Amino acid sequence: MIKGINELQEYLVETLGSKIQKAVNAFGELTIEVKAADYLAVCLKLRDDDNVSFDQLTDLCAVDYIAYGDVEWDTKVDGFSRGVKANTSARFDFDQQFDPARYEGKRFAVVLHLLSISNNLRLRVKTYCEDNDFPKVDSVVDVWNSANWYEREAFDLFGILFSGHPDLRRILTDYGFVGHPFRKDFPLIGHVEMRYDEDKQRVVYEPVSIEPRVLTPRMKRDDQRFSAADEVEE
Repeated sequence: MIKGINELQEYLVETLGSKIQKAVNAFGELTIEVKAADYLAVCLKLRDDDNVSFDQLTDLCAVDYIAYGDVEWDTKVDGFSRGVKANTSARFDFDQQFDPARYEGKRFAVVLHLLSISNNLRLRVKTYCEDNDFPKVDSVVDVWNSANWYEREAFDLFGILFSGHPDLRRILTDYGFVGHPFRKDFPLIGHVEMRYDEDKQRVVYEPVSIEPRVLTPRMKRDDQRFSAADEVEE
């Protein structure tokens, strides 16, 4: 029986071999990265191998890496940066949109969080979609049935297609929703808005009428009940 993250890492590296592109053991958590072509086979192995027995999928999510670590909020004030590293030459202007064609590298990733109840082990599995324009990976619904709605959520919010999913359709946004709202190049105000039309007796969609605005991050102050403008000299 495998005990602990270190033993789990050694076992998976030895068992899966070249299927593991990267294994990161940090902060008491183990993450393995696999190719999209090996994704389904690795998931089956993790579930069926009695030495690990990852029989439960607790979460599945997607990530858009189009601006990861390269941009930060340009607020012109001393606020909180949202970039991993400061890069003043690549500050993002909220009045403009990202150009996905300029992005190099794999943009979308699917991340699984697995639990082995019998062995009391947890594991994170990550795979990157090969195509940025039409991101697609295999569905793991046949491996863990709990992935059904999670994959629908990732499809709805990020536009990632899951091959072999039994009922891949939107789950959070409306039927007539345009685009995928968790993509980094999706406008903050959206594309369209909806309202009920009394004359037509139905819901209609119209171009969004909200004015764009720049979000300003929270300021760092010793006492946020007061601002400099409120201070009175004695």
